[in-house]
Amino acid sequence: MTHVEVLILAGAMPSSVALTFDVLATANLLGARRGAPFEVAASGSGAAAWSQVLGLPAPRAGWRPQLLIVPGLGLTDAEAVERRLGDADMREAQARLVRAAAEGAEVATSCSGAFLVARAGLLAGRRATTSWWLAPLLARLHPEVDITADQLIVRDGAVTTAGASLAQMDLMLSLTARFAGPSLADRCARYLLLEERRSQSRYMALSFLAAADEGVARAEAWARVRLDQDLKIADLAAAAGLAPRTFARRVEKACGMSPIRFLQRLRIEAATDLIETTRLPVEEIARRVGYADPSALRRIMQRDGGLRPSSVRRAG
Repeated sequence: MTHVEVLILAGAMPSSVALTFDVLATANLLGARRGAPFEVAASGSGAAAWSQVLGLPAPRAGWRPQLLIVPGLGLTDAEAVERRLGDADMREAQARLVRAAAEGAEVATSCSGAFLVARAGLLAGRRATTSWWLAPLLARLHPEVDITADQLIVRDGAVTTAGASLAQMDLMLSLTARFAGPSLADRCARYLLLEERRSQSRYMALSFLAAADEGVARAEAWARVRLDQDLKIADLAAAAGLAPRTFARRVEKACGMSPIRFLQRLRIEAATDLIETTRLPVEEIARRVGYADPSALRRIMQRDGGLRPSSVRRAG
């Protein structure tokens, strides 16, 4: 069981807080047969109000979290960020982050929470992301941080950051995949996100599964912009900075699939998006995602999701 502390600051984005607990509770519910994967406690200046609603305990005596999560702070502009970070409860939160990290906890946050983690010194020399409109401010206040605002989730060592507030869902599913396994994370995604789009749930879960492993995430980002090319598994392994066998093991652990199926899923995701959002003929879409023969795309979409391109376009 992983000990998870959710550090909730006064004024935190309600949706970000709620999504955090929704995923943790769902993982515990769906994983109960084998034992709930997470023990959860809430701390911070905003914890009391949420604890009353959700019945969450405060950290018990001797508590040492293995994962400390900071939901988005609800700050939307530079003036609000700079003013809020000077408040007493924010300074206490910084000290809590430093102490937990020193004791071996991993830290995760989304949106403006990245400013608190950066102020605590935990992003120095690391890659991180935040909401795109806050990225320039984070870069100005913390030039020691390598900002990659075009990525939804960035994991660098023991710190994981995510983009805008609703990216908290992707962040939580990524953490679930890493700490409790990709199968449970995928079940949580279908239960919480995708019940109304059952047939496409397999495609939509891949990004947060890949984000559970830094190397796999690098390979995913590298491959997504080269899907029209004749990619080999060795190419993806090289992009991840791994030997092919090591890459295969890491993909299996993070995503629950072989590297070949991983690449196929990337191609199907891209094809599904093009089918839904453009009027391009299937032949052109197949070419753009790396299939010279459109029948191969149709066959794999049917096999993996029970869909045909025509039905996806009608549904969109």
